[in-house]
Amino acid sequence: MVDRQSPLVGKAPPIAMTIAGSDSGGGAGIQADLQTFSAFGVHGASVLTAVTAQNTRSVTAVLNLPASLLRAQFAAVVSDFPIRAAKIGMLGNPATVRLVAQLLHDSGHFPVVLDPVLVATTGASLGSNGVASAIRRHLFASAALITPNVPEAAQLLGSAIKTSNDFSTAARALVDAGAQAVLLKGAHIAGKHVRDLLLVDGHETWFEHPRVAVEGHGTGCTLSAAIAANLANDVALTDAVRIAIEYVQRALVASYRPGQGSVSVLGHRRAAPPLT
Repeated sequence: MVDRQSPLVGKAPPIAMTIAGSDSGGGAGIQADLQTFSAFGVHGASVLTAVTAQNTRSVTAVLNLPASLLRAQFAAVVSDFPIRAAKIGMLGNPATVRLVAQLLHDSGHFPVVLDPVLVATTGASLGSNGVASAIRRHLFASAALITPNVPEAAQLLGSAIKTSNDFSTAARALVDAGAQAVLLKGAHIAGKHVRDLLLVDGHETWFEHPRVAVEGHGTGCTLSAAIAANLANDVALTDAVRIAIEYVQRALVASYRPGQGSVSVLGHRRAAPPLT
């Protein structure tokens, strides 16, 4: 056994935690989060909320893990690791939302990026009835940033978002509903370019980039994990979002299709930024 004081033991990198579901196809969820953390030189810890049977074609089964196991995982992580940031992905049902909110309230002293995962890329539902309202009620206030796409924001608000002209109103409505800051992602709005809106402390920052002609799997997971990794590396929020968006763009360009479905898996490693 190597002694902690031995020169063979290096300095530990920053540590981030992902609270999310597992993707058996390896393109989204916990698997994508941990690859993303590693790409940014961050050690990843994980709290698994659900196990899914899915691939690039469909989701065939979902098992939400019992509260006792979720609670035990969280306790194991935060009692041993100095968590610098966390991201939240798939939560599955309102009870899990409430439990995660309580765990963060009791022991969270780190920024949280909330990706309100409600539907998989393949179209399958990843949350039962009431998850959107539970997220809004119990988790908005705990998150330093929420990162909904257009359909997720529409579910959270109960109103349609038709064009990017609606983004400012929608983002401010999410803040009025309790969110501290919002990154509203615009990939679902048609056009040659994608526009994302970051609203922080009443200030709007727009990010625009060319649309990559790829149906990417796990883009939302990867983006929120990249933001959390940057926060763990002490990067300011707006810069963390910009760097994360640029990373996802590179990962989409480097994506590939490992299965028989139409969706592509992001090239997490090939898109990794140079580490200083």
